Amino acid sequence: MLFMETELLERLEFNNQVIGDISVKQTDRRQYPQHSDTLIVRLLVLACAAVSNGCNDQVQQSASESAAERPRKSHARMLMLLDQIKEDRIHQRLYFGNRTIQKEEHDLEWLPPNRPDLRFKLLHHVGRRRLWLGDTEKAIEHLHHALILAETQGWRESSTDRNDAIFQLGLAYLRLGENENCVNCNNAESCLLPIQNAGVHEKQNGSRNAIKYFKAYLEHEPDHVEARWLLNIAYMTLGEYPHKVPDQIRIDPHLFESATEFPRFQNIASDVGIATLSLSGGAVIDDFDGDGDLDQMTSSCGFADQLRFFRNVDGSFRDATDEANLTGLYGGLNLVQADYDNDDDIDVFVMRGAWLGEMGQMPNSLLQNDGTGKFQDVTFASGLADQNFPTQTAVWADFNNDGHLDLYVGNEDYPSQLFENDGRGRFRDVAAKGNVENRRFTKGVTAADFNDDGYPDIYVSNLGGNNRLYQNNRDGTFIDVAESLQVTEPQSSLPTWFWDYNQDGVLDIFVASYSDKMAYVSHKFYQQPPAMEFDCLYEGNGNGGFREVAASRKLLDLTQAMGSNFGDLDNDGYPDFYLGTGYPQYEGLVPNLMYWNRGGRAFADVTTGGGFGHLQKGHAVIFSDIDNDGDQDVFQQMGGAYPGDRAADCLYENPGLGNSWVKIKLVGIKSNRSGIGVRIRATITEGDRSRNVYKWVNSGGSFGGSPLRQEIGLGKADSIDHLEVYWPTTNRRQSFTDVLVNQVIEITEGSARYSILSP
Repeated sequence: MLFMETELLERLEFNNQVIGDISVKQTDRRQYPQHSDTLIVRLLVLACAAVSNGCNDQVQQSASESAAERPRKSHARMLMLLDQIKEDRIHQRLYFGNRTIQKEEHDLEWLPPNRPDLRFKLLHHVGRRRLWLGDTEKAIEHLHHALILAETQGWRESSTDRNDAIFQLGLAYLRLGENENCVNCNNAESCLLPIQNAGVHEKQNGSRNAIKYFKAYLEHEPDHVEARWLLNIAYMTLGEYPHKVPDQIRIDPHLFESATEFPRFQNIASDVGIATLSLSGGAVIDDFDGDGDLDQMTSSCGFADQLRFFRNVDGSFRDATDEANLTGLYGGLNLVQADYDNDDDIDVFVMRGAWLGEMGQMPNSLLQNDGTGKFQDVTFASGLADQNFPTQTAVWADFNNDGHLDLYVGNEDYPSQLFENDGRGRFRDVAAKGNVENRRFTKGVTAADFNDDGYPDIYVSNLGGNNRLYQNNRDGTFIDVAESLQVTEPQSSLPTWFWDYNQDGVLDIFVASYSDKMAYVSHKFYQQPPAMEFDCLYEGNGNGGFREVAASRKLLDLTQAMGSNFGDLDNDGYPDFYLGTGYPQYEGLVPNLMYWNRGGRAFADVTTGGGFGHLQKGHAVIFSDIDNDGDQDVFQQMGGAYPGDRAADCLYENPGLGNSWVKIKLVGIKSNRSGIGVRIRATITEGDRSRNVYKWVNSGGSFGGSPLRQEIGLGKADSIDHLEVYWPTTNRRQSFTDVLVNQVIEITEGSARYSILSP
């Protein structure tokens, strides 16, 4: 019996380390994957090897295979590998170890009656595990039993154990309320801060019990920020905030108000058929089938979670996953699109393995589009799976200006990869030669020509270390100039992008900080000192240098951003941005944040005024005119990391602010077909003032794929006086005058005229 007790204690300690550290800390962000059972590592390696060995002969004979046969075999090989990972339950084992929850619950029967402390530990453990798996009612049952033990027994740690069980019960009941209302009965106002009207829960048992246990916990820990915050949220879900919240705990309602008035955007995802329930994942919105309407692809990070494709049919969306040939393609924390093979349709790169350390060494996917929105996984055929490392971030750019898009993949604690496109469907990794391996915990990458020499450069956001700015030497190599240009911070960062926030024709850099604590809430609502770094906004000076201006532009929130992107909500030509926020633990319910650009001088937080303050965990963000009415709507892919933390995706419909716009589809001839890296300048007149609106062609930030057809706001302009398109690959410019606003046009490289696609 003593051996059994010792073994059980060791296993509990192991499992609690694994699950407790999943909200990755700045100092130990790499730890929990290494706690995974080495047997699982061997299982995955063997699975990959089995699939690879079965195809070795085919790979060696590739020279004699037809061009169509190689992609078909590559697709089948990927399906086989992903199915093996799914069947081996790799995702759950990574989080919870090799034993099933049923086996751990069975251990309760073998515990000696004279060890209530050991029984508490196991009940507490399986209760939390049930909660993370989504078995909320069973979790509550286990945690209740654990609390009874802690309250009736007198072992040395019982008071501390009791308090933690009380807090965990509050979390479990709050999650029960979320599941019964805003998850399973989602509506347009679900989870929007401050929760009111239709967002108030109809089924109130969960929140009422959450209030009971959070109050009890605060009697012992009165300054606990998480419990104070969640207690206010629980009262909101009952329609009883602020009047029934105890005075000493109540948050001032004025702190939830946007200081600047802004039109409210309505969440219409359920109405149009894309309120998909999922874990954290990626998304791309683009015209995949060439009919002029925007379609959508989404992913979810679970290894059994299906890639989803939604075809746009008259403004609503139909799930066309099977006809898109995506069935059986699982997982992916992020997606990024481009026409990599220059055949005039949009292909997609899917990233896998982020946060999983050694176990994240699984292939990503390159999905080749046949032009109708049907895809083949050509990863193995293209050479992108020769070495696989954990990643959630990548960027397409033509780094050598040969007219073919290359791919930079930012990996976590493994060498990042720069895949050079040979123009014949194959890639080779030239990162070592190019000096861009990074070998840090890469969480965001973006590319643009910051020093205006015609060649794209790379900014790399690293978690727990200096960020890098790789300047392109125009000979296949790069040099890191981040330290000399003072753009290395924040030290703990995730999403990033190049943009021209102040519309002066010079590229700037935004990079968001990250923490897995209640930093935003502590700072904003409880006026506690900053517990993390602020976001950085590096303003380009026109001479290849930068200065950090976030504070002077009113960006002083601790945002904890994950997925994010930028666009133009009001079509004034100045880019706004939306941050998907949160952290993996269930208590990490913080509002996603929208910032409105006030003419390049400052940003205003319009989160609650505009209806963007969703409390569930936000990932991929997309700005796109999804309903073809001229203004940009905002899509956000939602969901957490734990299997039980699914949430419904959101689509915020733009009510229209009355400004002009133009949409431009570029068609490269000598340059890459997508026009990625091209600079657009529109000179407009508003009243008696002339100004320029600049746009660099890409899909936006490092987490979310906005359409490659550029959607450009033009303010109050009646026409575009002068439209210039600069193609860096050929160093040529095209110019057009007196272009009408509020239309969709196509510009082919080298053509003297543009085509009107839609007036």
